[in-house]
Amino acid sequence: MKTRLIYTLFLSLCSLLSFAQDKKEAAEKEKWKYTPNFMVGVDALNFGVSFFSDRMLYQGFISSQINRNVHAVIDAGFEKNIYQKNGYDAKVNGPFLKLGAFYMLAKDAENEFNGFYAGGKVAGSFYSQEYMSVPVRGYGGSNASVSYPSSTQSSYWIEGTIGGRVQLFESNFYIDVNLQPKYMVFTTKQDDIQPMIVPGFGRSSSKFNMGFAWNLAYKF
Repeated sequence: MKTRLIYTLFLSLCSLLSFAQDKKEAAEKEKWKYTPNFMVGVDALNFGVSFFSDRMLYQGFISSQINRNVHAVIDAGFEKNIYQKNGYDAKVNGPFLKLGAFYMLAKDAENEFNGFYAGGKVAGSFYSQEYMSVPVRGYGGSNASVSYPSSTQSSYWIEGTIGGRVQLFESNFYIDVNLQPKYMVFTTKQDDIQPMIVPGFGRSSSKFNMGFAWNLAYKF
């Protein structure tokens, strides 16, 4: 009998603690209210590299904290590049746009914008491409090439984002670094030719690609 009373008391105490915790979490959720907040960043690394390579990539982002752990993000940019490999000679240029969100996996107790995150985006690019040379099999098995005039194409992909943010001293500036694994979902083609480069995606001879950004950001 005594054992049963102790067991019942223990269960009752656990139930009360669980109820109190749930009530506390519910109260915290109810207290949360979205207030306009924005962080604007520019990819400083790729901007700098553009001065020393054929790839000119200019991109930036705007993010906003939706709740305690979820941030919505918009990436936009412009890329101009050339592809000269395996008999191909092509050039592209055009804008791209990415929409998505990320979740803060771990964050600083004193600054909830510091920490590590992961998320995903859907992306698209509308660009101009021109093939100066495309390899084809010529007469008698000889190598030959053909050219195609400039045309407008579009491509769409999904990408993940894994990265981290850290505040610079006590200022409103942040460093935001992230990796972007990408998968091409759909692309238009000129005469059934797979595009060699897609702005914002990179070289697309395969459906998978990896991007990297080192952003300098400012929180308003």
